[in-house]
Amino acid sequence: MLCSVGSNLQISIAAGCRNSPRYADFCPALAGRKDVNTMNYLNKKTVEDIDVAGKKVLVRCDFNVPFDGEGNISDPKRIDEALKTIRYLVDHKAKVILCSHLGRPKGEFNMKYSLAPVAAYLSKALGFEVKMASDVVGESAQSIAASLQDGEVELIENVRFHKEEEKNDPEFAKKLASLAEIYVNDAFGTAHRAHASTAGVADYLPAVCGYLIQKEITVMGGALSDPKRPFVAILGGAKVSDKIGVITNLLDKVDTLIIGGGMAYTFMKALGYSTGTSICELDKVELAKDIMAQAKAKNVNFLIPEDTVVGKEYKPDTEFKTVDSDQIEDNWMGLDVGPKTREKFAKALEGAGTVVWNGSMGVSEWENFAAGTISVAKAVAESGAISIIGGGDSAAAVEKLGCADSMTHISTGGGASLEFLEGKVLPGIACLNDKD
Repeated sequence: MLCSVGSNLQISIAAGCRNSPRYADFCPALAGRKDVNTMNYLNKKTVEDIDVAGKKVLVRCDFNVPFDGEGNISDPKRIDEALKTIRYLVDHKAKVILCSHLGRPKGEFNMKYSLAPVAAYLSKALGFEVKMASDVVGESAQSIAASLQDGEVELIENVRFHKEEEKNDPEFAKKLASLAEIYVNDAFGTAHRAHASTAGVADYLPAVCGYLIQKEITVMGGALSDPKRPFVAILGGAKVSDKIGVITNLLDKVDTLIIGGGMAYTFMKALGYSTGTSICELDKVELAKDIMAQAKAKNVNFLIPEDTVVGKEYKPDTEFKTVDSDQIEDNWMGLDVGPKTREKFAKALEGAGTVVWNGSMGVSEWENFAAGTISVAKAVAESGAISIIGGGDSAAAVEKLGCADSMTHISTGGGASLEFLEGKVLPGIACLNDKD
């Protein structure tokens, strides 16, 4: 049977997904909020809090975009997300110097990871040439930066061409900072990394956030600080160990916690169920018992799968069937949540005030085991809640189903959003200047 710990919530019928709150509607309620669990991130200065006219502004973006087999950008979403900040700086007569990483060049100049295609894309999107430097802190980057006129844009090469970047080397950070007079971080996807371009440069320049980071911390910070209730969190993915901090942090905040994906089988084992060959962290079984006990003590409605789609092997075309979660046989492995669970999870989302979702319900990249993740995506979209999707497989499911426009916010940073939900310090945001 379904594991349900704590009181059941009184649930009303949800409004259609057309009524889902949008980011613009969500922000005003958060103005001026401060909360220790969000490190006062809502109080960080933004590009609008400083005078950028005539100033050289170094902007850390996340241009780590995917490419197809022919070297073309296959998904420019991360570039598009940076355009609002870039256009603001251009319109306000700043001299803009963009930087980012791309891939893993391992501290060496490798033109396979050059940002030149990004410069070409930006030039087309902005309607004027973005000047591409051939290096990061060398003669090309410096000379172009020195010659920039108000409203012009330069893109320096991949900051990870220097091993000093990921080491947050002070001398490298100082050289990078010397290109500009103001630093703007708009790369939420790397905000959890203390690298030279994400944090180190803030030791040498006034530092503020761009519109993308402002949106991320406002929406997620607001959900954690002052959620509209009922507050429902959905966590999936492979391992409990990957989400321990998030679960612990959210247990003090949510009304309902839904567990899916591979991590659910550790909780099933904690209830005494046989889990066959399903992924299961045996060394985390006692922890799972403790988490369920905490949920009960905190009056949190704690849900794990009632039924499971199991397969013979871990491959997309394996033989599969649906069984109750306490009836998984030896030599079968759980690969998705079953239809009864999909219905139960959807019911728990009806009438929710705030929903945070991070992690798939099964092996969602395989068609036979994607139904659980797709079902949750649809239920979140139709819930009428303030909905925050934590990137990765969750975001992919929302995009695939065509529900993206029905979500309040889809995070651009998988690892960063997870650490934010966990309550960890994000170096790329903590380093920014406070408003007061």
